[in-house]
Amino acid sequence: MEGLVFILAVLSLWVGSSSAVGWPSGTYSMITPKSGCPSGWKWGWRYQDNEDTGNVNSMTSYHHFNGFFFDDTIHYYCSKTSYSGSGSWPRGNYCIMRYGSYCPSGFSSGSIYWDDEDSYNMNGKGGYVPSGTYGSNTRINYCCRSDGSAYSYISLPTTDPFYLMRYTSSICQRVSGMSVREEIITTDDEDTSNNNSVSGSHPKVTGTRNHSLYYCYYS
Repeated sequence: MEGLVFILAVLSLWVGSSSAVGWPSGTYSMITPKSGCPSGWKWGWRYQDNEDTGNVNSMTSYHHFNGFFFDDTIHYYCSKTSYSGSGSWPRGNYCIMRYGSYCPSGFSSGSIYWDDEDSYNMNGKGGYVPSGTYGSNTRINYCCRSDGSAYSYISLPTTDPFYLMRYTSSICQRVSGMSVREEIITTDDEDTSNNNSVSGSHPKVTGTRNHSLYYCYYS
């Protein structure tokens, strides 16, 4: 009986310490899960007008993204706009979205460019979105790091679900107290004279004319 009490006490301390972890300092954005944004974060959206002809947009079945996905896509974003926070981001192998002019300490910056539909383009945005360029085409800036192993567990808040993005590892970054599931969004980008591109340190992306991005859902 005493052994059981001891184990329960240790588990209670572990759960308490895990849930007490706050979001790291700095400004940054994440794609929004269906559960919504962390308390105090700002919300925004981006409408991307994808290819009209023979559209093949796709995403992982039973995904957890908050948005609308049809022949065009509407992504929702959560942005932490105040610098204050709980220390620095932990070492690992993952990416977040940049908000503002600089990445938090320890990250390198890069971007992904989508060549969106040319004909009758209906792109739009509102609220607080990751740093980038939002015109008739879309460029989003990212912050990535590979100074640790994705197999080593890092500490982040466990109160609510959230997304990170894969970087150079073959798996999603492990997070203490959270299960993880890889979810992929593929957009059918402009067919004619497509100019999709990437630069710098950016999340894992496959495809050339059509971009596929690899997200990691934590719950």
